[in-house]
This record gives sequence, structure tokens and C-alpha cells, in this order.
Amino acid sequence: DLYIAQDRGFFRQEGLQAEVVQVRGNIGVTALLSGEATAINNVGTVIRAMERSELPVKVVSQSLKKNLFWLVTKPEIKSLADLKGKVFGTTTFGGSQHLAAMRLLQKAGLNPEKDITTVIGGDVPAQLQSLVSGVIQLAALSPPTVILARDKFKLKIHGSTLEDVPNLQNGLAVTEKNLREHRDLVKRILRARARAQRYFWDNERGTAEVLAKYMNVEIPVALESYKLARPAFTANGIPTEKEVEEFLRADAEVLKLREPVPAARIFDFSLQREVNRELGIK
Repeated sequence: DLYIAQDRGFFRQEGLQAEVVQVRGNIGVTALLSGEATAINNVGTVIRAMERSELPVKVVSQSLKKNLFWLVTKPEIKSLADLKGKVFGTTTFGGSQHLAAMRLLQKAGLNPEKDITTVIGGDVPAQLQSLVSGVIQLAALSPPTVILARDKFKLKIHGSTLEDVPNLQNGLAVTEKNLREHRDLVKRILRARARAQRYFWDNERGTAEVLAKYMNVEIPVALESYKLARPAFTANGIPTEKEVEEFLRADAEVLKLREPVPAARIFDFSLQREVNRELGIK
């Protein structure tokens, strides 16, 4: 979300008319494969789909290398162990939010498949409302929603996923056909995103102002969201080989794969590296 708002201005500078549509991850994957979407931002969901089956898709850029979720409950839940038998709301089954929360629950001694009931709860703001109303008892919220949960609704935060294993989420995924036949278009998109990414790293106040307007929150909330989020982002659109390896190994364990999927089957950062060289981004 931090990039989407900024991308639009940089897209115009690249001569691109970008229509940004917010949909669930699984719908985004379907739109990408059908040609209705040129690219998708929620690469976490597409990666999980690629780990389960061979899709003609490549992840060409990576914005987030760490999860940005905080486990949140009402104050009467004193510890994660108290969640046994409770309901957890997530955006997509098997998506980044879902799997990250499952790992934290496992660390707390719970068996997420048996001890927790997981339901689709809409986007993060909708999950907050469901949590407040009691429809669900656990949500994994990202900034700025987690700040609103803490300050406005006095909900309890049980820890974050920042210290968890690398989890490659938002970025850019395109079909192999688009990468092959419309390489210049993909490169222009990557260039716009790279410039937005550089602005994000270099301009704290400006990014917070964009975020405040885009998410309809006050500047102090936007600034705290920025500071919370900054360590989770890549600086150049490319995770390290170690981060990719750890991510794929952890995913294989959660998804019960016999072995991790080879990185080359999922990622192709060659065009991002080319853009970085041209823009002087290291």
C-alpha cells in the first residue's frame, strides 16, 4: 500500500496509464493468468500458487521481504495460548497473512489446524471491525490498522512477524508471455516502481503524507506506520539469495512439500537489475 499510492505519479512520468484495482490475492492471480491484469502486486499469493503447480508466471520485483503483521485480540485474551477454540480471520487461505499467523501460533504452542478455526475475513480494515464486534477473536493486522486497533479500540497486541523468517510478499508478478512479448512495458513499470521505492527510502515526511492521504489517517499515524514498515522493505526490489532460500524452505515446511521449489522457477530479477543499473540504485 505504501508503494501503490506513490506509483501513480511515477507511472505518469513513464507515460503509463495505470488502473490500480484492489482485489483478493486469488482473484488477482486469476486475472493475471486470464490477461485481465497486466501485473499483480500481491506476489505472496501467486508464489504459493506456483509452489503447488507450475504456472507461466515470474516474480520480477520484490518490495516486501518481511511480513508486516501484528497479532491482535481483545484485551481479555491474555496470551496466544488462550486462543484455543477461537476464530481467526484472514484475507486468503494459504496467503502471506495466513501462513505468518500460523507460524506465530505454532511458536506459542498451538496447533493451528486443530486449535484454531480460520475464516475469510475480508481485507485488514474489515478484519479489525470483525474483531471489535466479536465475529472473530484473532486478526493479523498491518499498519496503519494495527495502530488504530491499539489506540482507538484499545485492543491487545501479542507480537509481530518482523522477527519471523523472510516472507516475500508485495512486489510485481507478470506472466512469462508478457515478460517475453512486452518486455519494454514491464521494464517501464519496474522503473516507475523503482523510483517510487527510492522516494520511499529517502523521504520520510513525503511518504507519510502520501500514506496519510491514501489511507485516510492522521499524519502521526502515517509516520508511525512508515517507521514500523521501513525495515521490512527491500532497498532495491531484490531480496538476497539467503532470504529467498530461507523463505522457500519455510514455505515448503508449512505447505508440506517434499522439498523447496527452485528459486529460478519463481523469480526472475534480471530486468529489475537492469533498471537498477540505469537508475544508479545499488
